[in-house]
Amino acid sequence: MNKAQLIEAVAPRTGGKRQATAAVEAVLDAMVRAVVAGEAVSITGFGTLVPQARPARVSRNPQTGDEVKVAATRVVKFRPGTRFKDLVARRTPLPASGNSIQKAPKTPRP
Repeated sequence: MNKAQLIEAVAPRTGGKRQATAAVEAVLDAMVRAVVAGEAVSITGFGTLVPQARPARVSRNPQTGDEVKVAATRVVKFRPGTRFKDLVARRTPLPASGNSIQKAPKTPRP
């Protein structure tokens, strides 16, 4: 799914394509800005985006075997949430409608 397809999927729930576009872009912008600032973005049921620093290192060119210096960099790691992993692995059935990452309501104890 790309951004345009995401907007199309969200549009019926938000009142139109214009509102869906604004909502999707606002959410993505807020997430990117938080990760760039060094914060982790955690969405319960979906996952966590975590910025991580990679130190400079020496690697090898697989074709020639020569050593290559790799500069230090920052990357983003994604850790999927438990509910998301359970849905993908089919340990939990995907609901026919509604919010797929929302936790099931707790059953009262007798």
